[in-house]
Amino acid sequence: MKLPLLVLLAWSAFGQAPETEATRRLRELNKNFDRRIVRVSESVYSAIGYGQSVFSMIVGSNGLVMIDAGQNPEMSSEALAEFRKYSSLPVKAIIYTHGHADHTGGTQAFAKPGDGVELWIRRGGISSLGGSEVTGLKQDHVRSRFQFGYDLPASDRITGGVGPVTISSTVYAVAKQDLGPARRTLNIAGLTLEVAPNPGETDDHIYIWFPREKVVFSGDNFYAAWPNLYAIRGTPYRDVRQWGESNDRMLQLGPMYLVPGHTAPISGKEAVTRALTDYRDAIRFVFSKTIEGINLGLTPDQLVEYVKLPAHLAQSPHLQPYYGHPAWAVRAVFSGYLGWFDGNPTNLFPLPPTERSGKWIQLAGGRRKLFNEARRALSSKQPQWAAELCDVLLVAEPKSAEVRLLKARALEALAADQLNPMARNYYLSISKELQR
Repeated sequence: MKLPLLVLLAWSAFGQAPETEATRRLRELNKNFDRRIVRVSESVYSAIGYGQSVFSMIVGSNGLVMIDAGQNPEMSSEALAEFRKYSSLPVKAIIYTHGHADHTGGTQAFAKPGDGVELWIRRGGISSLGGSEVTGLKQDHVRSRFQFGYDLPASDRITGGVGPVTISSTVYAVAKQDLGPARRTLNIAGLTLEVAPNPGETDDHIYIWFPREKVVFSGDNFYAAWPNLYAIRGTPYRDVRQWGESNDRMLQLGPMYLVPGHTAPISGKEAVTRALTDYRDAIRFVFSKTIEGINLGLTPDQLVEYVKLPAHLAQSPHLQPYYGHPAWAVRAVFSGYLGWFDGNPTNLFPLPPTERSGKWIQLAGGRRKLFNEARRALSSKQPQWAAELCDVLLVAEPKSAEVRLLKARALEALAADQLNPMARNYYLSISKELQR
């Protein structure tokens, strides 16, 4: 559903997102993240909607093992109160699928210093947003706020795509035991659990296999949305090839139940096999097709047009672009292997942005003509072209109120029909920034 300019202006004036088909789908999607405890198998219970991530309780003979700890102590404590309806046994251990804050920030709800709870994690991998504690990088955190829409009004921030939009706590600073680089078996609370390195979204990822009930805990190597093979907030290269292999390793276990790091668990061997197979095949396809295109000499822009998913994968309910996006994955593979240079020698030493902008404005017949063309583009439902023309003008006049407002309107129009919540939030967040 495309929107006329007057509707877009009204949206910006009153702060209410128009009800497009994309908006309706995202509102419907968000209902999947209503708070609840799901009994996955005889001994496994998972908490959904208590923060962005899913975390689980396994009931042993004399205690509980938690798989991940949720996003912050407050919400994880609320989930623990619900878990207590099923077991009053003490928490004996927490096993983290990886170190991201939305999976570790709720630790204090389950463990306190000196209480003897074992905390297990695989060390030595990349897990932070970009190593900012080492590099001093801050912009990834700024972009993270744009991606998740933290500064948007609730009416605009519909969903996190794979969970509700909530802010993580600082990772709980308690010593954690290292699972090490090899597959191993843990015997805790009368339970036998197998853990194994499974690099994908992060290098420190593991899977946890509960063989007695055939439950696999995937962490963020699987969830019911297109995988975030590249996060637009900015991350070091995520090994796309390895991510595909991570799903194959879990598939080989023959699980009856799959507990993702986000979105609801999947039950039944046939359904689990289909989900992991689609995920594996889609990631492998994007990787191999991108490499094929690179070897043909295609640039990143050309590759995005070249790499198109087969219909059965594009239509899979587990691969809709509610978190990552295939186009971003294609660009990530290119930059991950070849870096920033697209192969066109014109781009080795391009004109400075101000000089290039001035020449485009001159070629267009002046600033006013270019601005009018951008305005016509928006009114004729070409918001991407309008935004690109505004960018040319903003290089020359970064404080121009009318150009900033026009670009804001173009971004709002792009957001209205955007099914990917991360892109939608980013469009709307920058629109808000432009109107300050």
